[in-house]
Amino acid sequence: MVLQQAEIKTTQNFFVGDETLQTILKESLSEEFYVYAVKELNQFGSLVSNEIDERARHTDREGQPRLEKYDKYGDDISEVWVNEGYKKTVAETYQTGIVGYVHKEIPALGHKGNYVYSFAQGYLLSQAEPGFYCPVTLTQATAYLLDNYASDAVKERFLPHVCATGDVDLFEGATFLTERQGGSDVGANVVQAVPDGDQYRLYGEKYFASNVGMCGVAMVLARIEGAIEGSRGLSLFAVPWRKEDGSLNGIKIRRLKDKLGVRAVPSGEVEFEGALAYLVGDSTKGFYYMMEALNLSRICNAIASLGIMRRALNEATMYAERRNAFGNRLTAFPMVQDTLATLKAKLEIEMATTFDLINDYDKVTAGVATEVEIILNRLKIALLKKESAEQAIHFSHEAIEMHGGNGYIEDFVTPRLLRDAQVLTVWEGTANILGMELVRLVNKYEAHTLFIQEMTTRLSAIPASQWKGTVESALKKLAKSLETFASLAPEMQTIEAKKLMEKMAHLYEGVVALEWAAKHGGRYEQLMEIFIEMHWVEREVGEKKSSVKYFGEVF
Repeated sequence: MVLQQAEIKTTQNFFVGDETLQTILKESLSEEFYVYAVKELNQFGSLVSNEIDERARHTDREGQPRLEKYDKYGDDISEVWVNEGYKKTVAETYQTGIVGYVHKEIPALGHKGNYVYSFAQGYLLSQAEPGFYCPVTLTQATAYLLDNYASDAVKERFLPHVCATGDVDLFEGATFLTERQGGSDVGANVVQAVPDGDQYRLYGEKYFASNVGMCGVAMVLARIEGAIEGSRGLSLFAVPWRKEDGSLNGIKIRRLKDKLGVRAVPSGEVEFEGALAYLVGDSTKGFYYMMEALNLSRICNAIASLGIMRRALNEATMYAERRNAFGNRLTAFPMVQDTLATLKAKLEIEMATTFDLINDYDKVTAGVATEVEIILNRLKIALLKKESAEQAIHFSHEAIEMHGGNGYIEDFVTPRLLRDAQVLTVWEGTANILGMELVRLVNKYEAHTLFIQEMTTRLSAIPASQWKGTVESALKKLAKSLETFASLAPEMQTIEAKKLMEKMAHLYEGVVALEWAAKHGGRYEQLMEIFIEMHWVEREVGEKKSSVKYFGEVF
């Protein structure tokens, strides 16, 4: 049984009443872990929806990070100032184990956590502070790289601090890839690594580096002297921000970026002037390592999108319930009911689908997934990263529309949601880059065939219904389109990739919607009908919509 509102009393709590999240946790975690997670997420949900939310507003409006380039003597200190509330949010969030408990034991349980639990925390955090979830994401990626690829000596030096939960000093993480001449073309990177005894010294610049000045260690791609050109010549290094005496480790911040949104995270341009660096893993596999971390970061991106979607829908719904117009509450108007119910169906089903792939990702990172499962997981991550990022913008737009003029005023959270959402289509790979990922997976692994096979198998296990038949018809059309896509020249594939990814994401979500309706019934049957009607059912003008029919039941 999931928690009901009466079972946990609080003035405001993003965790309470989130039936879908609680159901996901109940099905994904052991009974003992679930009890622990509910207790911790209730506390964190209250903290996020109250204190952290207030701090996030202050950081965005008045307390943005700023660069203190020089001290009073004119020396370059390249320090980043952040406000005291932000510092408190940093401490409180990492102490929950949002990063650490993926890699070390949870004391109360005697075993490690997993990504399902970590991403549940990230989803709650992102409803208030998606900007800060970026540094958390970077720290997760740093922990992943150190834990999986670093030597014992390098791991022992940095990993305990990256995974700190209040037991040792915290080192937030960062991943520095982008250079001016390269951008997404990482193979064009030119930052140089010069041997210095057993270690290296880095020289050059990174043009878009997030969490500058706040990270304790950065994972940096650089090219060792004499290495081949292109991405295969890049090596991965762990670079401490400061030396043991507290002085800068040959690193300078040129400037901070003045970003549209996610202002909580300091992003800047970094110069390496002989920074001491520790090689991580095989010197010929740096790009491969970073791409594995990028895959993790793409899930984080989807989680941030879901958090924004949830907050946008909640704000729109609460406003519509209290706003009177033309003698009625906004929620009494069918057009408003249609908007809110379709958003509700999309959010709940996309969330269930995202955690479906996260369960698989836990298997992948535990080393127990098959080769087919690994390929499919990579494909699904690309599909859902793209879809959720675009939906975060759409949800934020709809929330502003529901508020009318108030939605454009910074007294409300809605403008910040839209500003923060916009970056999610860019970070961790634009739609074009994700489209190229589909092309690669199809051409190298026939991922389209594996995807159709899995969806067909999962559909076959669902009881027959008119809705199942609708999705089966959509699957047949998609299978034919993907077969044609696989036969095209790569240049033509890139043109078709993004639209096909959207159809694949909708199909995947449609299958999950049917599975949840069959398993849980009730409102999930109604959400499934709204979702399927929205994507695949042609209705006549004047015909009643499921979104209006079931509005009272799904809210």
